[in-house]
Amino acid sequence: MIKIGVVGASGFVGGRLCEMAAEAGFEVVRFSRVARAGYRGPEKGGGWDFSGLDAVVNLAGEPVLGLWTEDKKRRILESRVEGTRRVVEAMRKEGGPGVLVNASAIGFYGNTGESAVDERWAAGAGFLAETCEAWEAEAEPAVVAGKRVVSVRTGFVVGQGGAMKLVMPIFRLGLGGNLGNGQQWMSCVHVDDVAGIFLWAVTNADVAGPVNAVMPEAVRNSDFTRELAAALGRPAFLPAPAFALRTVLGGMSHVMLDSARVVPRVALEKGYEFRFPTLEAAFQAVVSSK
Repeated sequence: MIKIGVVGASGFVGGRLCEMAAEAGFEVVRFSRVARAGYRGPEKGGGWDFSGLDAVVNLAGEPVLGLWTEDKKRRILESRVEGTRRVVEAMRKEGGPGVLVNASAIGFYGNTGESAVDERWAAGAGFLAETCEAWEAEAEPAVVAGKRVVSVRTGFVVGQGGAMKLVMPIFRLGLGGNLGNGQQWMSCVHVDDVAGIFLWAVTNADVAGPVNAVMPEAVRNSDFTRELAAALGRPAFLPAPAFALRTVLGGMSHVMLDSARVVPRVALEKGYEFRFPTLEAAFQAVVSSK
């Protein structure tokens, strides 16, 4: 039996990953810096005890959603960089696990415009790209120490939590619409496939380095709007103008207006089988689960 530790197990993706890991026969140890029943907390001094584990999945990080004040941006960056540093330090102790599957995001690529990008592309520009690059770099000492490290760059997650908790009520009221002109690309993924790719990365020894966790095909924001409205049986004709999003949200408007046309080359080439390969299938699963 494979024994994995999950840091950030209480979050949307982390919770689903723990469920699927248990269903697949993994032994799961949940870690949290906040005292929780059923979770293992940090040791005296703030470090983790990963003894006895085969692998660690690190999902911890300040949520990106919210106004990007300077303090918010600092928390987004530091929670990922310092959190990963603590995980790697614990893994490098004698007897530490040999595999780290570390979260990252497709924000690594910045605004891709019309270009379709995969794991071979360099980091883009902007706050999220710089954050992701620093986040992934913090895991490199684990590679130097002989650990197998995978950085899972996750796209827009479709499910009952995360950003969808904000999106779904708006669309259920028939108040959804395109963001800006609706032509920007979105790379989405069902939460079960995010969890599935993390677990697949744990068990496949030939998977290392960056892995894009997105559906095989990106969609325009206008397609996202149409598909979600159709799944809910609601109209969607109230666009959010780009200037309004920039005025209200400031820097975070890049998350909604920049293109992210990302290809999961590694997952496809190495045989990962998507549970929900299309947006239509993902939305139908989410709608039918409620």
